[in-house]
Amino acid sequence: MQASFTLSFVGPELQFPLLTIQEEFGPSRSDLPLRVPNQSLYLPYGTSNSTQVSGFLLLGLSNEPELQPLIFGLFLSMYLITVFGNLLVILAVSSDSHLHTPMYFFLSNLSFADICFTTTTIPKMLWNIQTHSKVITYEGCIIQMYFFLLFGGLDDFLLTVMAYDRYVAICHPLHYMVIMKPRLCGLLVLSSFIMSFLYSLLQSLMVMQLMNPKNLTHVSGFLLLGFSEETDLQPIIFGLFLSMYLITVFGNLLIILAVSSDSHLHNPMYFFLSNLSFVDICFTSTTIPKMLWNIQTQNKVITYEGCITQVYFFTLFLGLDDFLLTVMAFDRFVAICHPLYYKVIMSAQLCGLLVLVSWVINVLHFFLQTLMVLSLSFSREVIIPHYFCELKQLVQLACSDTFLNDMVMYFATVLLGGAPLAGILYSYSRIVSTICEISSAQGKYKAFSTCASHLSVVSLFYCTCLGVYLSSAATQSSHSSATASVMYTVVTPMLNPFIYSLRNKDIKTALKAFFRRTMIKTPVVLS
Repeated sequence: MQASFTLSFVGPELQFPLLTIQEEFGPSRSDLPLRVPNQSLYLPYGTSNSTQVSGFLLLGLSNEPELQPLIFGLFLSMYLITVFGNLLVILAVSSDSHLHTPMYFFLSNLSFADICFTTTTIPKMLWNIQTHSKVITYEGCIIQMYFFLLFGGLDDFLLTVMAYDRYVAICHPLHYMVIMKPRLCGLLVLSSFIMSFLYSLLQSLMVMQLMNPKNLTHVSGFLLLGFSEETDLQPIIFGLFLSMYLITVFGNLLIILAVSSDSHLHNPMYFFLSNLSFVDICFTSTTIPKMLWNIQTQNKVITYEGCITQVYFFTLFLGLDDFLLTVMAFDRFVAICHPLYYKVIMSAQLCGLLVLVSWVINVLHFFLQTLMVLSLSFSREVIIPHYFCELKQLVQLACSDTFLNDMVMYFATVLLGGAPLAGILYSYSRIVSTICEISSAQGKYKAFSTCASHLSVVSLFYCTCLGVYLSSAATQSSHSSATASVMYTVVTPMLNPFIYSLRNKDIKTALKAFFRRTMIKTPVVLS
């Protein structure tokens, strides 16, 4: 019997073409090594659903033996020039205080990324030529692909950031040092690294899924237990959550309409607020309508696809809530601590960039989390003791190994949850310090009133999230955890419009003007 294995890899990630191998197999053998001249790859044979690959053959640039020394010398010299040249740039920038500017800060980061970028491919190629071995292990292939994509993407982002730096320097020279502050420069580099990291990790995991298919037990759906199985309580629960959902949607929709219709509210603070209101509407819409439908139809089943979709969008909008609250804290920090430069720093471009970066990071991150859930296997009957599909509970109910899922989840919680919280705490520590330096009581009250609404929303959001975590950790009761999660999934988005409308004169004025215009435009029909 003749079996054919094609060891191919799409894209420029490995820099070299790979080899297609054919070998004769005997009918009684289960595992055979495939032999090619001077090489050996071990491929299990006889598995019904997957072919586990232990390595690949990198063909390189040429198979001619007489050309190998020339190729080795050429690439070794180019690699050494790349490393030492970029290393000299880094040393020059770090040692000379005159070069401690945004332009050279980005340049030193680009030099570091270039060193790492070439190091992911050239040393392995030189090693293969020197040892006359063209094999790269499966793990080495995945690692090489990951770091190649990471530093390649980082190169791209840093070049874009450097273009923005030159744009500010030439088009806004008088405000250059105000706009391109060290904090913004660090934020731009950090955002570039995070997005490249998430993108390369996502691509690597997708390739691992293709190369390591598992014989999974496919489930058609899950069972959501909800809050209570008591028949008498279902109408009360339905009416309560329907009313809260309608209040949330219409309340946040009014905020969006008020901001968009009043030109006086076309500033960074209310731009971020309208984005927060939109995210809150989407956040509650990922869970409540499905729960109401289940109660109405007396059916607690959610399909596998529906559960995965709900997990993705729920975590996406939850993460966006967190990021937008952090961006709004930065906006209040600039408004109170640097009022003279507020309009210069918080330009329309920066505001749009902050919102866009928040979307990109969360879309990539939670797409990665969802993709990792897709690789898990479940039993045929899975009961979720909640009213929606939650990421953590779904991972806990899996039958397969969840170590990688847990590690990524905890790491993301620390990085993407702790960093925004640290930013909010830092912003408000500076705000409080600035307010305390104001001599007049009226000035202190005016400064504090500009951030009181946001501080209330932040406190409500983080206190409810912390309360849910502590209650679930203390009681270990799924029912208690589901009940407590209502606070940040439903109550917080519902209260946000009331906090901003009741404590904010601008919003109340805009809403009154909006209703007046609506009443005037509405024709009165007399019977």
